[in-house]
Amino acid sequence: MQAQGRCVLPADEAGRVLDRLAGLEKVISPEAVRQACSATGRVNGRACKLPHEVMLWVVLAMGLLTDLPIAQVFAHARRMRLSALGKASATGSDPRRSALCQARQRLGVAPVRHLFEQVVRPLAQAEVPGGFYRGLRLMAFDSTVNDTPDTPANERAFGRPRGGDRGDGAFPQIRKLSLVELGTHVELAFQIKPCRTSEQTMLAPLLRHLTSQMLLLLDRGFFSYSLWKTLAERGVKLLVRGKQNLKLEPLRRLADGSYIAKIYASDKDRRHDRQGIEVRVIKYSLDDPQRTGHGETHVLLTNLLDAEQMPAQELIVLYHERWEEELVFDEQKTHQDPRRPTKPAHLRSETPAGVVQEVYALSLAHFVLRSLMFAAAEKTALDPDRLSFTGCFHVLQCRLPECESCSDATLQHWYECLLEELADQRLPPRANRINPRVIKRKMSKWPKKRPHHRRPTGLRKTFAETVFMES
Repeated sequence: MQAQGRCVLPADEAGRVLDRLAGLEKVISPEAVRQACSATGRVNGRACKLPHEVMLWVVLAMGLLTDLPIAQVFAHARRMRLSALGKASATGSDPRRSALCQARQRLGVAPVRHLFEQVVRPLAQAEVPGGFYRGLRLMAFDSTVNDTPDTPANERAFGRPRGGDRGDGAFPQIRKLSLVELGTHVELAFQIKPCRTSEQTMLAPLLRHLTSQMLLLLDRGFFSYSLWKTLAERGVKLLVRGKQNLKLEPLRRLADGSYIAKIYASDKDRRHDRQGIEVRVIKYSLDDPQRTGHGETHVLLTNLLDAEQMPAQELIVLYHERWEEELVFDEQKTHQDPRRPTKPAHLRSETPAGVVQEVYALSLAHFVLRSLMFAAAEKTALDPDRLSFTGCFHVLQCRLPECESCSDATLQHWYECLLEELADQRLPPRANRINPRVIKRKMSKWPKKRPHHRRPTGLRKTFAETVFMES
C-alpha cells in the first residue's frame, strides 16, 4: 500500500502494528519507534512486506524472546486480527527467515541506537532504597565480555581473547562497558568494542551522562589521576577503590579514622607538590576469615571530604552497592539471554552490525522489564531489588500474547494486572553469603581447537568411498 511514495502500515484504531507487543507501549510508545525510524532515514520508498517500523518492533521482541529464532519471534509478535504486512500476512503465511534477516540488515543499527537513547532514562526517585546516598544518585561503571558466533566477519571485527600456550579463545568476543543506575539496575548507556580493548579507554564517550547530582562507584581498575580530575571538574562525586601501590601520605587525620591526602599525575609532580588533588582516604580490613579479602588492606578514595556528614563506616558499606552492576550483567547473560545447546555463544548474530544491533535490542528489552518492575515495586512501596528478575521476565513473556485481543480500555486493565503479578515475584532477603572467586571447570581433557580446525574445506569423498579393506 502506498501514499505519496511511502510505505503505509495498515493499523487498527489504536494505531498498532503488532498487537502482541502492544503491552510494551507502556514503556516504548509507537511514536518513539516512528520517530527513531524517521530520524535515521529509515522511511520505505515503496510498498514492502517488512517495513522498517515493523522490523524495529521485531528486533525489540528478539531481546525479549531470546529462546526463539527470528522467524518464531515474528510469528509470536505479529498481529492476528488485521494484516499489517500485505499479501504474505493476508494469506496466512509468514515471511521466511531469509526475508526477515535481510529486512533486519536493511534496518541497521542506527534506529535501534536512536530508540535506546530516546527511551532509556534514570528511574530511581529519592525514596527508592539503594537508589541514592544523601541526595546523590548511585551510579557505577563496569565491563563484561560476550561471546559472538564463530564467523570470519565477527572474528575480524572483534577478535578473540588470547589464551597463551593454549591458543586463542573459542569464540570472537565483544567487550561492553556499561553505566548503570544501581538502585534500579537500569543500563543507561554503554560502549561496545573488540574484546582486547582496555575498559579504561572506553570511558570517554560515556562521561557525558554523568552529572554533579551523582555519586560514581568505581573499581580500582578504572582509577587514574586524569579521570579523577576530569570527573571532579564536572562536579561528579566519587567513591573509588584504590590500588595497593598508591602513595597516599596523610595531610591531616579525621575523626572517623580516615585522612586527607593528595594524588598526583606523576612522581615528579609529587616531589614538587604540583597540581595535587586532595582526596579522602579510607583504609580498612576484614576480621572474618571466611570473607573474601580477609587479611588484605582495602583502600577507598573519595572526594566527599566531610567526615561528619559522610562517615567512613557508611562509605565502606556503600561501596559494595557497586556489585549491583554485576547483577545487571547476570540478568542479561544468565537469565535474559543464556547459552543453550543450539546457541553456544551468548549472541546469535553472525555479522558485526547484527551483533551491535542485537546488544542494543537486549538492553532495550532489559530496560522495558526493569521499568515494569520499578512501576510494580513503586505501587507496593517495595525495593525493586526485592523482585525476582527471572520471575518477572517469565511473567512478561507469558502475558504479552494476551495483548492481541485488548482494546485501549482493556489494555490498561491488562497493565494493572501485570504490575500486580510482577509485584508478587518477591525474593527473600539476601543471604549473608560466601563468594570465593573461583570457577568449577577450567581445563578440559580434550585437545584445544586450533585455527586450522576452523572452517575446513568440504569433503570430496563420501564415507563409503574412503573405506579401504586391509587383507
